[in-house]
Amino acid sequence: MDLEKKLNTLLVTIFQDLMDIEQKALITGEFRDITLNDMHVIEAIGTGEAGTSSTVAKKLSVTMGTLTKAIDRLSKNDYVLRERSEEDKRLVLLSLTEKGKRAFYHHQKFHEEMIHAMVSQFDRQEAEFLARSVDGLISYFKTNKENYTGGDAAKG
Repeated sequence: MDLEKKLNTLLVTIFQDLMDIEQKALITGEFRDITLNDMHVIEAIGTGEAGTSSTVAKKLSVTMGTLTKAIDRLSKNDYVLRERSEEDKRLVLLSLTEKGKRAFYHHQKFHEEMIHAMVSQFDRQEAEFLARSVDGLISYFKTNKENYTGGDAAKG
């Protein structure tokens, strides 16, 4: 197998396995009432000060309509608090409830364990090379995102 095919196979496998493992590891117990996509919305909202729904939609590269559906579910299941801004009533501010924060930290812990398991296989120099390589791949995706989304990353 030539190098390009091998790298393609590895990247596809990593993506598929990560999504599968993340689903099985995160959507359990207390968090069975949400989806993996919902967990990523929770991650985008974060545990800091309330942020606007448009900021969260932009982070996730989704439309406001898509985000609104997710927020409706997450609000109903007591993960997210939705409030109007006192300064500007047009703005919807999103923050995590206590349950939402538990989900956020559950997700964060999964990623920390995954990264630790991966990096522990390498010495410092190899880990830095891996980080530079992945960073280069991300730069490629960001640079070419427009080519694959018709210029609008929020389109499904």
